[in-house]
Amino acid sequence: MTAVLTDSVQVEADQIVAIDNFDTMYYTINSAIHKKPKNNPALNYSNVQLGVPTAVNAFNPLKINVFYQDFNTVVILDNRFAEIFKIDFNTKQPYKNVTHVSTGYDNTIWIFNQDLQQLELYDYKADKIKATTLPVQSNVLDLKSDYNYCWMLTENYLYQYTYFGSLVSKIKNKGFKSIAVTNENLVIETETGLLYKPTNSETLITIATKGMLIKQFLLTNETLYIYDRNTLRKYQLKIK
Repeated sequence: MTAVLTDSVQVEADQIVAIDNFDTMYYTINSAIHKKPKNNPALNYSNVQLGVPTAVNAFNPLKINVFYQDFNTVVILDNRFAEIFKIDFNTKQPYKNVTHVSTGYDNTIWIFNQDLQQLELYDYKADKIKATTLPVQSNVLDLKSDYNYCWMLTENYLYQYTYFGSLVSKIKNKGFKSIAVTNENLVIETETGLLYKPTNSETLITIATKGMLIKQFLLTNETLYIYDRNTLRKYQLKIK
């Protein structure tokens, strides 16, 4: 698979969070989260009490979840960056030590419960666990999701689950470091480059990324974005 460069732009950010189909960019600088629509003024959000966010997930732009691991807390933002919900897991019974968070359907988020070593689908409005997975035996490296599935990368395996918590697939981790997901297709980062995993397939296709410095990567439909600390490059993925 080839990655054909179609555009590049200078960006100063700690992390590029997401880029949607309308070229709206979500990114972080220090403790602030920024949303920059292509032709509209930027919005930003920061929480002085909680500090620098550990992870931001903008898969659902109407319910953006911001995770502050040091405080075991998630804040849900709407599309205008107004706070619509705050989840402090320190106050929940039973107590939950959360290390990873990703978007679920409706009012749910996927959380990895470190103490139980399992993935849980948590309804934050009902304060109820809707689904759980079997415990895993290794550290979690990455967590990504859409409305139907959740992908969890651990040191040993890459797991795919339904929103009922049922295991769909399990692939041995052969040097995988992180993942990006779009339309149930995955791009997987390894020590040597990027791999493409089509939906409903365990085939891993090498993406030609020779010479690319990859600090971060994102996937939106068939568009691959690669960020190298000051330049965001846009590539079109094409099967050879």
